[in-house]
Amino acid sequence: MPQKLPHSSGRVLRWLGVASLPCLLAAGFAVSGGWLSPHRVTQNTLIAALQGVDGKHPGFRRNHAKGVCVTGWFEGNGTASALSTSSFLEARRVPVIGRFALAGGMPYQGDAPGKVRSLGLSLRGADGQEWRMGINDIPVFPVRTPEEFQALQLAVRPNPATGKPDPAQVQAFRAAHPWLASAGAALAKRPITSGFENDTYRSLDSFLLQDAKGHVTAVRYAMVPEETDVTIPALSGENALFERLANAIAAHPLRWTLVFTVAGPGDVIDDPSREWSGQDRQIEGGILTIDRIESEETGSCTGITYDPLILPPGVSASGDPVLQARSAAYMRSFAERSREPRPVPAVTPATLETKSQDKAS
Repeated sequence: MPQKLPHSSGRVLRWLGVASLPCLLAAGFAVSGGWLSPHRVTQNTLIAALQGVDGKHPGFRRNHAKGVCVTGWFEGNGTASALSTSSFLEARRVPVIGRFALAGGMPYQGDAPGKVRSLGLSLRGADGQEWRMGINDIPVFPVRTPEEFQALQLAVRPNPATGKPDPAQVQAFRAAHPWLASAGAALAKRPITSGFENDTYRSLDSFLLQDAKGHVTAVRYAMVPEETDVTIPALSGENALFERLANAIAAHPLRWTLVFTVAGPGDVIDDPSREWSGQDRQIEGGILTIDRIESEETGSCTGITYDPLILPPGVSASGDPVLQARSAAYMRSFAERSREPRPVPAVTPATLETKSQDKAS
């Protein structure tokens, strides 16, 4: 039987509030084509729904609005090349431009410890190939489709009178989507680490790896931190998580292992709200190293859209409808913010420069 969520309104809002999941992959689930007639979901309706939750903030990403740029490299170990012809999985090093961010469309939000965190990565090969990743520190998506995601945004839209979601609307969403109870339970149990630097980031969506003989393997992947207990003094304030990340990088380069999980017989490939078996085979594909952090005012990540469908040969999309929707909405979000004046981000060069001076002293 599906596991039921606790009935208290607080617990309900915690999993829907992974309503930071308007947040989640915000620009998230737009759909091109006529999928959901007569209530069609489009780039416009999806972004409008997101802005209905977090408001309009010109010049910023429509989701994951608060973030910083990072750079480093990825070094494949050759092990996963048995499953894919991708050159990124061979034993070689390629440069990386990345971005750590908090979910949601509010660029000046405070760094609440439980806020969903994301990591965007752009791996670039000397051969001109590129692999972009948009990964998050939650175990599953809260919904299965773009239609459900848009319905979730409407359910958690703040009531102008209270500034909070209407509990009746939240309960109505739950009642209309009982099959999502298992996703809510998984999100409610999500472990929360002390910062960006020791968190695990997951693809959530499934992808297909193709080997030289044309054999296809369905996988999900994650970046698993080298250090799970980073001894950095606790920080407080609106930018505490980003300042902690700056301190961690100033101390030494940070590393994550790329781990592929191979779909087992009972795993559902095209539904990102479903967890996979804990008994699935896992393969380590290489090491991600991050050694530099910059504000978005000056960093190289500002003009990059971390579209998960920018993939190299040897890696392709599964049939998960969320993937196509994310790609379409990310492009629309980028087009809109590109036409708007560039704003001043919450984490400025001065903030990060202070951390460098702290290291030197």
